Amino acid sequence: MVKVIDGKNATLGRLASYAAKEVLGGERIIILNCDEVVITGNKKNIKETFEQKRRRVGSGQKGPKHSKLNYKIVKRAIRGMLPNHRKGRGKIAYRLVVCYNDVPKEFEDSKKIKFENKKNKFIKIKNIYK
Repeated sequence: MVKVIDGKNATLGRLASYAAKEVLGGERIIILNCDEVVITGNKKNIKETFEQKRRRVGSGQKGPKHSKLNYKIVKRAIRGMLPNHRKGRGKIAYRLVVCYNDVPKEFEDSKKIKFENKKNKFIKIKNIYK
């Protein structure tokens, strides 16, 4: 079975924890509108944190790699809520998550799960890296 989630105005942490719980249960999750997902908090601090993560790469091909792509930021947040994503159950669950920045044609008519954001201080993922 497939669950389609609309990421528009969804809080990143709540969306990621819901998706992680569902994929661990065996559901396939498709997240649409990843560039409209919201991170709550102080805009300046959020931007600084993401830029710090990008700078902390190390030499050559070593070190943590944090993507600028919106759908990869969402997928990485989900990955952080799964058990070890390199082997076993976490690896299988991570493969069940698919993220898109927009809505592909095959999912336009499907029923979507929506999350609401009730916070005043937030920044959308598409505005982090400009």
